[in-house]
Amino acid sequence: MKKQILSLAIVLSLAVLVAISGCQTSEHQNQEERYLIMLSMDGFRWDYADRVPTPNLDYIAANGVTTEYVKPAFPSNTFPNHYTMATGLYPDNHGIVNNNFYCPELDMTYSMRDREAVENGIFYGGEPIWVTAETQGMTSASYFWVGSEAPIKGIQPSYWKVYDTGHPFGSRIDTVAHWLQLPLEERPQLITFYFHEPDSQGHRTGPESPEVDEVVMEMDSLVGVLLQRIRELPIADKINLIVTSDHGMTERSPDRYVDVGQYVDRDWLDISFGYNPLMFWRPKEGMTDTIYDLMKDVENLYIWRAGELPERLNFGHNPRTLDLIVLADSTWNIGWGEAEERFYTGGGHGWDNAKKDLHTIFYAMGPAFKEGHVHDPFELVDLYPLITRIMGLDPAPVDGKLERVEGMLK
Repeated sequence: MKKQILSLAIVLSLAVLVAISGCQTSEHQNQEERYLIMLSMDGFRWDYADRVPTPNLDYIAANGVTTEYVKPAFPSNTFPNHYTMATGLYPDNHGIVNNNFYCPELDMTYSMRDREAVENGIFYGGEPIWVTAETQGMTSASYFWVGSEAPIKGIQPSYWKVYDTGHPFGSRIDTVAHWLQLPLEERPQLITFYFHEPDSQGHRTGPESPEVDEVVMEMDSLVGVLLQRIRELPIADKINLIVTSDHGMTERSPDRYVDVGQYVDRDWLDISFGYNPLMFWRPKEGMTDTIYDLMKDVENLYIWRAGELPERLNFGHNPRTLDLIVLADSTWNIGWGEAEERFYTGGGHGWDNAKKDLHTIFYAMGPAFKEGHVHDPFELVDLYPLITRIMGLDPAPVDGKLERVEGMLK
């Protein structure tokens, strides 16, 4: 009887060891075979897909996850928010405080159209998701993403492209599919890529225009092409797809305009940086209080001293926002001199991120995501912790909150 019990114990022990070994092997294989693609379609407002047929986005929602809207970081502009999506930090903490800004600690200027600045890693704080991946042995790729063209912490994605709007959207999809067919040891598991529409059309004709509706349907058809290319891959069942954007879009009008030059002489400023609807000012010595007092009661704009913005904006403590921050109210516009109609018609963004027009989209599907799940609204800053959880990566310290998004995962 004792021999039988002993034999049974040995058999059970061996079975447990085999099971543990199998789990470890399975987990190791799963770790190697996790894939995630994140596509950003710039300026895709939260409600665009409700206005026109978008069967491919609808397909993702039905078979994965969506939400009513996602809230961008402030300011609701392209460069701050794409880098927020990559790092999980608010712009005040990652340093890309606007599309263009002066950096006093470096005595240098950053501009999204300045190739030398864009490729200079000294401007970029935080740890982008591709740096997190590469430092933990995971290959990454980027077909246009803010920060991917610069060595940050000395690291870039294994595959990346110099930004050029002339690259056809279809060829971008072709390249992503090609990357996913590379030999396993060369294949990226994490891919970020970018379309500049419907943002460009929204700026030209306004977010309510039929031209924007046409572009939205075109973007949806491209999502359909991407879905089909994924289905054709042998690893299709291992790929997670996120489709999102950096901000929404609102209507502009020269009838809603404040000429700040009526209250402030530009000669009173050492530095004036930014443009509608957000400006950063550094007054000449002794002029800060004077300018603030002259501007604080002006209708349809806000002015704050550095460090005094509403806490919900998570903004205004970084030296790159200078001493005074001026923001147009809602859909109002600010500038120097008379309003030139060409600058204040069509669509725009950059305003307070509480404005619903500036909210954006989120669609996701794949083995990590629930199916047919409508998630509570969250923030773009939460994407970094979501991606690290899906990919099994150890995250860097971030402002994003995993608890706001983990409920969408299986």
